[in-house]
Amino acid sequence: MTDITAVFSAEGPLAQAVPGFAARPQQVEMAERIHAALRDHRVLVVEAGTGTGKTFAYLVPALLAGGKVIVSTGTKTLQDQLFNRDLPTVRAALKVPVTVALLKGRANYVCPYHLERNATGGRFASRQDAADLRAIARFARSTHSGDKAECAAVREDSPAWVAATSTRDNCLGQDCPQVRECFVLAARRNAMEADVVVVNHHLFFADVMLRDEGMGELLPACNAVIFDEAHQLPDIASLFFGESVSTAQLLELCRDTRAETVAGAPDCRALIDAGDALEKAARDLRLPFGSEPARLSSAAAASADGFEAAAEALAAAVEALRQLLATQAERSEGLANCLRRAVELQERLVRWRSAEAGEQIRWVEVFSHAVALNSTPLQVAGVFRRQLEGEPRAWVFTSATIAIGPDFTHYCGELGLSGLDPAPETAVWGSPFDYGQQAMLYAPTGMPDPNHPDYPEAVARAALPLIRAARGRTFVLCTSLRAMRRIHGLLAEALERAGESLPILLQGEGSRSELLERFRRLGNAVLVASQSFWEGVDVPGDALSLVVIDKLPFAPPDDPVLAARIEALRSSGQNPFMTYQLPRAVISMKQGAGRLIRSERDLGLLCVCDPRMTERPYGKIVWRSLPPMRRTRVEAEAIAFLASLSPPSGRASMTA
Repeated sequence: MTDITAVFSAEGPLAQAVPGFAARPQQVEMAERIHAALRDHRVLVVEAGTGTGKTFAYLVPALLAGGKVIVSTGTKTLQDQLFNRDLPTVRAALKVPVTVALLKGRANYVCPYHLERNATGGRFASRQDAADLRAIARFARSTHSGDKAECAAVREDSPAWVAATSTRDNCLGQDCPQVRECFVLAARRNAMEADVVVVNHHLFFADVMLRDEGMGELLPACNAVIFDEAHQLPDIASLFFGESVSTAQLLELCRDTRAETVAGAPDCRALIDAGDALEKAARDLRLPFGSEPARLSSAAAASADGFEAAAEALAAAVEALRQLLATQAERSEGLANCLRRAVELQERLVRWRSAEAGEQIRWVEVFSHAVALNSTPLQVAGVFRRQLEGEPRAWVFTSATIAIGPDFTHYCGELGLSGLDPAPETAVWGSPFDYGQQAMLYAPTGMPDPNHPDYPEAVARAALPLIRAARGRTFVLCTSLRAMRRIHGLLAEALERAGESLPILLQGEGSRSELLERFRRLGNAVLVASQSFWEGVDVPGDALSLVVIDKLPFAPPDDPVLAARIEALRSSGQNPFMTYQLPRAVISMKQGAGRLIRSERDLGLLCVCDPRMTERPYGKIVWRSLPPMRRTRVEAEAIAFLASLSPPSGRASMTA
């Protein structure tokens, strides 16, 4: 049996290969538990606090397991970090002949077919988009992987990528005339041959749901699955076990139909006209709703003036395009594929409009320029449990925020793990950071009810003296976009009146990566943000010393999916607040609080403005779930603590 402890010892291979490596007891215990789970094909659910070093704790057993292991992460950023940095480091230290592969969703790889089609016949909204597509074409001629993350010349969110990549809908598969140059198929072949494959949660569920698409070959072939950032799984599973038809998909179909018509049926002007008509009908479906993004029940959407007529017109436009595509589909593989997609989208649209209430929740998501009609399962436990009850393999679920105290009941219930026999093993390891010395938790007094219309003003008033004491270096995390914008405006005005020249950034002014880079570079900035910055954001060192949270992050009770699940729980005799809403809020709260202390040298203050944390009985559950920081309700103590902080002299030591 491999001695995991020896690997992590002061004289072990990791210490010899990784500068500054120092094992933590929590890390070694976690690695031993994962090693045993992989060996015995068990289910293990673990929470490991920030700084535990959970990445090495699961990579060492994965590389020593001797079978095929899938490591699934919540974000592409962590996926790239694992493949490009952590896996090579551990593999070199262990000196094991293990092959590794990185596999992302097809939208991350250049598609030579669609790139060529759209470079010659595509429409572009700006000269920059056209220039970006030319840069992507140059990249495609030199790259080995086709991974757009390697194309530094073009922004990740450039619209040109849509024209240079494929989707599940528009991929021609083996019928593609450029199948031999396909980067997606090359990445899949590498993944099938590798011992350790790094994917992300979205791709994992695509593998589960789309076995007939080729990606489904991964799961049956593996001996173990390790989920990092596993707290995200219930929501991502709901997305994949449901169904959606969006105006974005329809507009993409119109764009591809136009390109394929120009290439394969240039004499059929009627087909282009039908695509233009569908494009107008898809855009018109957005008009009945206000300017703000929203999530609505199907009943609420139906009551919006003009929605039913727009949906009827959309259905007619899809049918008209389908009929014309059927007359031209034999002229090229591309047109045949457009017909298949039109049929699938039409069937989904019919199902959504005619569905009866049952195990699926029908709802509408309104974006700035698009609308999605969604069907989401009431619960995913049964569907997910069937995956675990298939072939014997190990399943490891790990996150820094997955338990409520020491209790995993909520999480295991959501994913169906509690119904397994034998029951999953669980473990919690706290962070090795000295929170009592490194951090303070401040709960302001005199805050109004969070539903009061003047609550954002109270948050800004509470935050202002803290921000000044911290000399910027602040995240203000909000639970809604409306509150975010209001608090940002109030703070900007107040700082200007006070004569403070601190940069104040707002989520949406750039991509998340751009804003984070600006925040780190400025060194004294204030970033006001919403959900996008509650997790997966890492700013160790002196650039961040204060995190202000406006409210406990309860999902809005009028959210259609939440409302349906609450009603189902209530109908079954359960207390939906205690069994569903509160546990989810605690996990989100722990994620937000986790932005503050990212290394052994970080110092900072967490301010939670919501009075419910101290005044309501359930608030004690939130209070106890946060890291063991010093606690105060006195503003002067919080300001004095922030004023005493001096920027750390060094950066974080490795906590991989």
